Amino acid sequence: MGAGMHVNIRSCVDHSSPPLPGEDNDNLRYRAYRRSLGKMTSGPPFAEETTRAAGGRTGTELIMATKPFAEESVGRSWWCVLSTGGLWLAVTAGTLWNVNMIAQIVCSVVSGLLLLRLFVIYHDHQHHAILGKSRLAEALMWVFGIFALSPTSIWRSSHNHHHNHNSKIKGSHIGSFPIMTKSHFEKSSRSTRRTYLFTRHPLTISLGYVFMFLQGMCLLPLVRKPRDHFDCLLALVLHVGIAAALIVFAGLEGWLLAQTFPALVTFGLGSYLFYAQHNFPGVSFYDKDGWTYEKAALESSSYLKTGALMAWFTGNIGYHHIHHLNARIPFYRLPEVMAAIPELQRPKLTVLNPLEILRCLRLKVWDVERQRMVSLG
Repeated sequence: MGAGMHVNIRSCVDHSSPPLPGEDNDNLRYRAYRRSLGKMTSGPPFAEETTRAAGGRTGTELIMATKPFAEESVGRSWWCVLSTGGLWLAVTAGTLWNVNMIAQIVCSVVSGLLLLRLFVIYHDHQHHAILGKSRLAEALMWVFGIFALSPTSIWRSSHNHHHNHNSKIKGSHIGSFPIMTKSHFEKSSRSTRRTYLFTRHPLTISLGYVFMFLQGMCLLPLVRKPRDHFDCLLALVLHVGIAAALIVFAGLEGWLLAQTFPALVTFGLGSYLFYAQHNFPGVSFYDKDGWTYEKAALESSSYLKTGALMAWFTGNIGYHHIHHLNARIPFYRLPEVMAAIPELQRPKLTVLNPLEILRCLRLKVWDVERQRMVSLG
């Protein structure tokens, strides 16, 4: 992820009509779809016409249909936070004090998966989907952001930008993976092409711990704007401090099993999930005039189908088309939304099998003439 920038949400909003009943400032961005469609630079025609012909809901009506689900159960939200945190502490202890090496390795892998679930919970809190009125939750999530190399100062700015510019080619590098058109790539300098391909390389994505989080979410924002991102320094200091303490008291093996390997699992898998949710066969991209919030959600965000266990570990983040349609829906209600709203049951699909992963990773540039992502081979 690139370094963040603050987004003026008002620039994405249609001011020609009054706010919807009960709409707050954060939800204003969901009305960006009310802009005129304009000229589409790329991608297949949006499914709005097809949906209308079938009698389905679109635009305001479809987004408003998701609004009843943007209500959390506070008790359930706290249960998710505390139960997941408790399990993570237990398996982390297992990586240090289990006498069986195989059991230690299993605990280390599960620790990484639980940390991924905690990260999705943190992500939902940053969207104010859960526990938005709790000062205790705000404090806990601030600390977790420091611990998880995703300080709130950079996460909120870069991720908000991503939601407001998802599927746009220009500005896609902020809070997401960069997208270049084929012609732009071919005209770019050799160094620009190398940097672009390195950012999207499978090894870079799998090492998201180093490149996306240590570097992209902490080091670079701190170097560029130290006053704005002082919490990035805290994250780096805490991370190094934990590593040093583990090495001193648990040895190199303890450091690898309790911190390094779980972080590789969490951030490597998390980086790929984020990549595949917006870089998959059939994805669409638009220029700023053709962009709408609804199109970006349904045409440029995938439904990453997983089994029940992986859906639990990933906090249902695979229902990404619904999350982008209304980010205020708690993660544990996303399957409920898909089951209840027929218009959301025909998403662009990807899965976590080796062949499909390879298909996604091979996509490099957007071919405007063919209106699809293509490889360079």
